[in-house]
Amino acid sequence: MNILIIEDEARIARRIERMTQDIFGDALDSLKHVDALPEALEFIKNNPLDLVLLDLNLNGDNGFDILGTAVSESFHTIIVSAHKDQALAAFEYGVLDFVPKPFNQERLEQAFNRAIAKEKTGTHQVKLLAIKKRGRIQLIPIEDLLYCKGAGAYTELYLTDGTKELHDKSLEKLEQLLSHSFERIHKSYLVKMSEIKEIMVKPGSKYIAELKNGELIPIGRTKYKDLRGKWG
Repeated sequence: MNILIIEDEARIARRIERMTQDIFGDALDSLKHVDALPEALEFIKNNPLDLVLLDLNLNGDNGFDILGTAVSESFHTIIVSAHKDQALAAFEYGVLDFVPKPFNQERLEQAFNRAIAKEKTGTHQVKLLAIKKRGRIQLIPIEDLLYCKGAGAYTELYLTDGTKELHDKSLEKLEQLLSHSFERIHKSYLVKMSEIKEIMVKPGSKYIAELKNGELIPIGRTKYKDLRGKWG
């Protein structure tokens, strides 16, 4: 596990580091702390990461200035902040969890377990997906997303206007974030339930979901019964 802590208060950063080391033990490959946005962006650009812990107030800088970049990457982001009033906005960006200050080790471990055990994001709904395009961050409203298709370590996003974008997160990670309105209907597909027009069984026991735009998406044999129940 490779973890980056972005926190400007040295005392709190040391506390997070100590707790993180206690929780992960030998499973922790690297742990880096930075206290400013420029250094954080540079580190994210040049180092492989599994998890980022981000404070939203960094020496007067706004953590949201890095959030679009962070959530567009392959890793998950967990906010650690005293600004509870900003939790909803952070979740809408696509963070995995929001740990309010002050916190204890149990609460931090709960956030870590959400990432490790691939738990879903709870009661909060993601409204935007950030992607990297032509060197810039572009925010895609979830309402414009029809379905996601796994593409190795990446995910292809299929949009209502017929275009396709690439996200750096894997399909498994996006499934954690999009659990409220999307369903994993196949090992390679995550589909918005409201876009399914019909569920069909084709010759040879092939299960198919027809979307409202006419596209046909395969349904995994083990997913069919559960999907039928949820869709019906």
